[in-house]
Amino acid sequence: MLSDPFSYIASLLFIAGVLKAVEVHSRWRLFSVLPAIVLLYFLVMVASTLGLWEKSADMSNAYKVMRNNLLPAMIFLMLLQADMRKIIQLGPRMLVAFLCAALTIGVGFIVSFSLFQSQLAADAWKTFAALCGSWMGGTGNMAAIQLALNVPDSSMGYTLLIDSIDYAMWVMFLLALVPFAGRFAAWTGADTQAIEKVSKGLTQENNHQEQDKTFSLLFLLGVALTVSAVSQYIAGWLPVSAYFTTTAWTVLLVTVFGVVGAMSPLSRLFGAVELSNLMLYLIIALIASRADFAELTQAPVYIIAGLVILAVHGSLMVLLAKLFKFDLFTMGIASLANIGGVASAPILAAAYSRALIPVGVLMAMLGYIIGTAGGLLVGRILAAIAGVQ
Repeated sequence: MLSDPFSYIASLLFIAGVLKAVEVHSRWRLFSVLPAIVLLYFLVMVASTLGLWEKSADMSNAYKVMRNNLLPAMIFLMLLQADMRKIIQLGPRMLVAFLCAALTIGVGFIVSFSLFQSQLAADAWKTFAALCGSWMGGTGNMAAIQLALNVPDSSMGYTLLIDSIDYAMWVMFLLALVPFAGRFAAWTGADTQAIEKVSKGLTQENNHQEQDKTFSLLFLLGVALTVSAVSQYIAGWLPVSAYFTTTAWTVLLVTVFGVVGAMSPLSRLFGAVELSNLMLYLIIALIASRADFAELTQAPVYIIAGLVILAVHGSLMVLLAKLFKFDLFTMGIASLANIGGVASAPILAAAYSRALIPVGVLMAMLGYIIGTAGGLLVGRILAAIAGVQ
């Protein structure tokens, strides 16, 4: 049993590294169904359940220091790729479709939570809020909401369980619909040429050629950690409530700094993606290290609730497609840019045409910007439904 903080952090990084190595160098089909980040959570949870490390005061302090300081830095780095000037190039129709997807996902969460509330734990609204952040943005947004709302680490198992199982089913469903794109466009009256124009108007830039990578990594790491520290300091002076805490202010501040940074020369430096992914793996491992499999007693209810969310979201998206005359690609990529993020939206885009991949990437990046605020807003509504003031 590991009893000192250094060994505890080292073991988490080792598990994450080995798992990533297996994903990269093996051809296991498991990774095409369950992302490595989800497998990492459950693998570390197994180690925690078996008592690989102590849960002493020193270990708890190490956990809090690492998570609370790295998470804002990760959000900042993650958002450096979300250049609003490029996202605006998608045009109003694509942006409206994305917002329709985000809105219907929020409605799905409200409907599902209202239906299953009596069968869930008292603080389940926090779990749903964290998942909503993930399904409007990505795993980083989920982790941000978990910190902002102080979601119990044990409850995050439910979040990732829904996020992996229900999400995988949704991806397969959207890919299965690709052959019906023509019929769907005829039914809605969509103009499919508009998508081709958007795709041609987007350019992919290679900004990382001939850079000193050590300089870029070191500088970005220093900036990200400084932004984290400054955001926490400013947040400490801002007004708080029972719902909107100092941590929530910190998350929103680094989001603003990240959006601004994405329009600065910082976005052209190598390493933002690599550093943010590294931090994300460590943060997810930290969260899982405080959980226990024995606490996942309501898994079936959460999985069914997740399917209800997707059913409501999908039904409303079909109605909105008819109303706004959207084609199947636009609605599908808007949905997956929210629910799947930057890892899967390009896959669906490529199923239609490889020329459309930039559209999927940029829409997913927009999710990083709105995911945290959207999840917190839905969480506030769910809290009201649960009777939490």
